[in-house]
Amino acid sequence: MISLQNLRASKQGVWLAIDFAMMFLLAVNLLLILFDALYSTATVFRFFTDNIPLLTNLYQPVHENFFFVDLGFIAIFLSEFLLRWIVAVRNKEYLRWYFFPFVHWYDLIGCIPVDAARIFRVLRIVSILYRLHKYQIVDFKNTGLFRFLTFYYNVFLEELSDRIVVKVLSDAQEDIAMGSQLIENITSQVLKPRMSTVTQWVALTSQHFGDVIKNHESGEIIRHHIAQSVSRSVREDPQIRNLDFIPVLGSNIEKRLETAVANIVVNSIVNLLSDIDEQKVQQFMGAGLPEFSSAEQELNQEILVIINEVLDLVKEHVANKRWQEKLNK
Repeated sequence: MISLQNLRASKQGVWLAIDFAMMFLLAVNLLLILFDALYSTATVFRFFTDNIPLLTNLYQPVHENFFFVDLGFIAIFLSEFLLRWIVAVRNKEYLRWYFFPFVHWYDLIGCIPVDAARIFRVLRIVSILYRLHKYQIVDFKNTGLFRFLTFYYNVFLEELSDRIVVKVLSDAQEDIAMGSQLIENITSQVLKPRMSTVTQWVALTSQHFGDVIKNHESGEIIRHHIAQSVSRSVREDPQIRNLDFIPVLGSNIEKRLETAVANIVVNSIVNLLSDIDEQKVQQFMGAGLPEFSSAEQELNQEILVIINEVLDLVKEHVANKRWQEKLNK
């Protein structure tokens, strides 16, 4: 069903007419190619000679000069191709003027007058149909053929991608099973060579958070949350709660103590984050990345086993065929 409204909106009326003309010529040309290939076989030729001699007499000159007949179609196809190229250059559809033939390579290959290249003329029909669908002049989504092709195209992609993912995960599991030193490699090859960058980033990030908490507006929520947490901890402390037994002054002392402790904690956090520099972070991380002991090596192996089991679950999940679930619905 052709949408006249979308056709007028796309302003592709002339090109639509050319597209339909090209599709008709391509269909005729492909049918002729198919018929001529069948006509060349002895069985079909004998059938036409015995049963339809008139057709044989009419088509025999075409068969003998089929190369030149095909050249006539090729001349039309190349003329239309050159016209679209000129228009594309004028409208600057591509960054360079010579990009057009590379994008529409199948048009050029299909114009080569040899049997192996003629099949690419089918792609030209597909490109025309895609162009019509792109401008929503013809909507193929509601057709059974489109849904059929889309479904099996997705089946093909899912089967292909699932096998690739499972293969990649299986290779990773094999590496782990062979004693892959994953954690050691991360430490030695990733973290240590970039220690300066990592420590600088940690220092700058810590200082930034310190400035955010210190700022009256942006840090109000964090400071209020810390103050509430500290105040609750102070009130729940049994030694502090004994101040309630002091007449008159007990509750006042408790409130002032809560406020003082909360301010001390907030200021300590702000000072801790703001005073961190690259050297301190480097010393801290250097002390945190020592040589692994035997116990730590065993723990690393256990971690790798966990990773391996996780990969098994991922492979099992990936192997689920969603297209079969759609068919069973």
